Amino acid sequence: MEGHIGVDESGKGDYFGPLVIAACYVGPEHLAELEGVKDSKKLTDPMAKRLAQAIKAVCPHKVIVVSPERYNEMYAATPNLNQLLAWAHANCIVEVLAQQPAPYAVSDEFAKGGHLVREKLARKGCDIELRSVVRAESDIAVAAASVLARAAFLYKLKDLGDAIGIELPKGATNVIGVGKRVVATHGREGLARVAKMHFKTTKQVLGP
Repeated sequence: MEGHIGVDESGKGDYFGPLVIAACYVGPEHLAELEGVKDSKKLTDPMAKRLAQAIKAVCPHKVIVVSPERYNEMYAATPNLNQLLAWAHANCIVEVLAQQPAPYAVSDEFAKGGHLVREKLARKGCDIELRSVVRAESDIAVAAASVLARAAFLYKLKDLGDAIGIELPKGATNVIGVGKRVVATHGREGLARVAKMHFKTTKQVLGP
């Protein structure tokens, strides 16, 4: 295996919590330490947190946590999630390259052909080869990035819930009741601090 960078995100489909993007360099020298690392969707939350610590200990990496407040500001300015993702993917890749040179990076194909990420990388003067593929999590570096992103999402989601005194659920179903509790206690402004407001769910949360 040739060492390379993987990049992935977590929280994109979750109503509550941040959007997290992570990039991770994995080389042959890291494989023994990454036993058990796979797509974070196939891991329990405790497993993701434990593996994230192991990955951070050995692999060059970068994690960007976009809080719901910042996410809502950015989405309002440019209501295109793929543009936001491309910006964060490119930033993460550049940050990891500064730590560890790599011949190429692999990302999931969230935007057709990965052209948006390539455009952002080019603007930063970065000409690394980007391989945008379907089901990229089968790649060990992407899997490691997905674990880092998921663990950071889980920690931030808990922090946000602790800050408002309400446990915030993962996902986008069974969230309306909790959303209404947040609004009843902290108002619409409080909801905007913990939720992605452009989700259609918001209309149901704010409705009667």
